[in-house]
Amino acid sequence: MTKALIRLFCLALAILLLPTGALGEGVVNVYNWEDYISQEAIDLFTQETGITVNMMNFTTNEDMMVQLRNSSSSFDVVFPSDYCVERLIAEGLLEPIDFSRVPNFQYIDPNLKNPSYDKENLYSVPYMWGTVGILYNTKLVEEPITSWGALFDPKYQNNVFMMDSIRDTMGITLKYLGYAMNTRNPLEMNAAKELLVKQKKEGIVKAYQVDETKDKMVAGEAALALMWSGDAQYAIDIDQENAEKNGTEPSLAYVVPQEGSNIWVDAMVIPKGARNKENAEIFIDFMSRPDVAQINCNEIWYSTPNLEAVKLMGEDYINNLTMNPTQEIIDRCEFFNDIEDVIPIYNAMWLEIKSAK
Repeated sequence: MTKALIRLFCLALAILLLPTGALGEGVVNVYNWEDYISQEAIDLFTQETGITVNMMNFTTNEDMMVQLRNSSSSFDVVFPSDYCVERLIAEGLLEPIDFSRVPNFQYIDPNLKNPSYDKENLYSVPYMWGTVGILYNTKLVEEPITSWGALFDPKYQNNVFMMDSIRDTMGITLKYLGYAMNTRNPLEMNAAKELLVKQKKEGIVKAYQVDETKDKMVAGEAALALMWSGDAQYAIDIDQENAEKNGTEPSLAYVVPQEGSNIWVDAMVIPKGARNKENAEIFIDFMSRPDVAQINCNEIWYSTPNLEAVKLMGEDYINNLTMNPTQEIIDRCEFFNDIEDVIPIYNAMWLEIKSAK
């Protein structure tokens, strides 16, 4: 039995073993990413509302989707990524949110309202967000990094970490070539694939990876890395701490290249048939309250979509372009949309890219 199947089996068992009260008025069943919410915020929610939080975790959007398709009514609040929100809407697996019960929605950044994945903003409330960009070592690059082209430059042979993520890696390559990240044009998709195959064959890619990249960049193991902004900020913070201890200059910096990039959003939604829908709306509203959004931002250190929470975070956060991008940066980015209809093509291309020698 694979690890993924074991996780799904354990979750199914946990759902079956939920206490009887989990179906009543005093609970809310939450399905979230691991380590993606502050325990302080959960405790405060229960203290103020009297509602108990039953927290269950998933590790990938794909695991989450399987569970919702099999038993959507087992959960009251779920935290999917943007393109999964679009797919869940299309499959009829979400309940419309009664926004009269979510007044704190007023504090959400207008840039993140009415997104392409939920155009009428009927089903989702942003929880955390960020960008995709390049984390680079200023001591190992020869010029200011401003373009995705640096990731494909032969002078950085065996010195680039790419992301082991088909959407992110293909997406930024499409952007570099001047195409939309959500294109379904086979010629444009093939052009991106060919460039990535060329990058791999020329030995520019040191490795395709995800979680381990931030620590390896801190250790100075590569000059450049494709990375999510939250992971980049983690690496920058550790690098800063190390520099202060050693009396040296910090070496890591993050940029969203001039060609543009992806804005990703993890949202809060209510699955179809949720047994505690009103409690779910109370929970979503509570997590959107500025002081609570600040608690969660401080805990997990991803970007908050809550403009009042941004103010509470203070000047260091406000002036941090990794965590709080300018409007100019936001304007050249786009959301990922669901491309399930062309995923088989993407998967075939990804296999060709990864196996290139």
